[in-house]
Amino acid sequence: MSDRTTHAVRFLTSMAQALATMSLYAEGHPARARAAVASFDILRELQAADPRPSFSFLGTDVVYGQQAIRGLTDWEWAPKLANVGVQRLEFADIVERADYVAFLEDVLARVSAFTAVSAANAAAITLPRSTGPTPIRFGAVGVRGANDQKPAEAVPVDQESLLDLNAEVDAIRWVHDEVNTRATIPLLEAESIVRSLSVAMHGDSRMMLPLLTLKEFDQYTTTHALNVSVLSMGLAEFMGLSAREVRAFGVAGMLHDLGKVRVPKDVLTKPGKLTPEEWALMRSHTVEGARLILQSDQNLDVAALVAFEHHIMINGGGYPDRHYRCDCHKASVLVHVCDVYDALRTKRPYREAWEPAATLAYIERGIGSEFDPDVARGFIAMMEKWEPRLAVADLSQAAA
Repeated sequence: MSDRTTHAVRFLTSMAQALATMSLYAEGHPARARAAVASFDILRELQAADPRPSFSFLGTDVVYGQQAIRGLTDWEWAPKLANVGVQRLEFADIVERADYVAFLEDVLARVSAFTAVSAANAAAITLPRSTGPTPIRFGAVGVRGANDQKPAEAVPVDQESLLDLNAEVDAIRWVHDEVNTRATIPLLEAESIVRSLSVAMHGDSRMMLPLLTLKEFDQYTTTHALNVSVLSMGLAEFMGLSAREVRAFGVAGMLHDLGKVRVPKDVLTKPGKLTPEEWALMRSHTVEGARLILQSDQNLDVAALVAFEHHIMINGGGYPDRHYRCDCHKASVLVHVCDVYDALRTKRPYREAWEPAATLAYIERGIGSEFDPDVARGFIAMMEKWEPRLAVADLSQAAA
């Protein structure tokens, strides 16, 4: 374990101890102040080695920067923090003691509010939120400064259940922002989004496809990434692939259009026909996406292949152009059909959304030319079987 990681573990341990101590004593008791100050001193020690530390709490996993901390697997405070809206925690390089104490008080109030109600009513409580700018940012994974924002409202879906996928959309948007600004993919957070989507798909003991629809095309890149991830995992599972492949295809589906973060927004959202120059820029997203993924993490070779190949037809058409004929990876042909389905069923600036039946008919017509026969027939069979289980959420009221 590196020195920085050792400092990080010491800090998180001290923070948990401070919160536990503060919960035992009434406000104003000197023991509360002593515990908070002791933890703050250890935070300053950590910042001497890492001025802007960041943490993610993903289920039972604790991530420091881009590294999972093995020594904190099953740390009891990871789910506690995630349950009260502190999945992501980021510190500025200058944190005053008063800021840190206020942060601990806020977290403690959230934990108290959460534990004061039954698990069945936990989703309905209104947790206290910080206001104003702060050097300590926290919120859902991927939501920078989420404690300064209004909470997202629940998204209405089918009549059988309520499903809120705004956190996943925000997280995907954050992943894109990290790639665009830092040229790195926060892989552990990306995998956590896929795990979250998988839970949503199996949440009621039967398979369900939670898909998003939208009215504002500005949301397309993020919601499309989520939908293709869900469809890819659903199809991989339907076709009997292993759990490991299902997750890998889910990550690849989520990252397939990553190169579009480098395409200007006015080109992505243009309502009319693209110029040849704009079209060339749009087509470049496949090569750019593969490059970004490989530069960020060599272990994402499947996701990089999918980013490069997902617009290539099995007859050799599509793009990017290749100088020789070769078969695409099975993940690419699977993501391709999911990509086309979601693109056609989504309203665009220049056309209305297609009905599901018309979209499936298009895929059927493309069998053997655009789409792999086994994959396309599997997709059609899946959608015909699971269409009654689609949970289509309307994000028209969510933030763009």
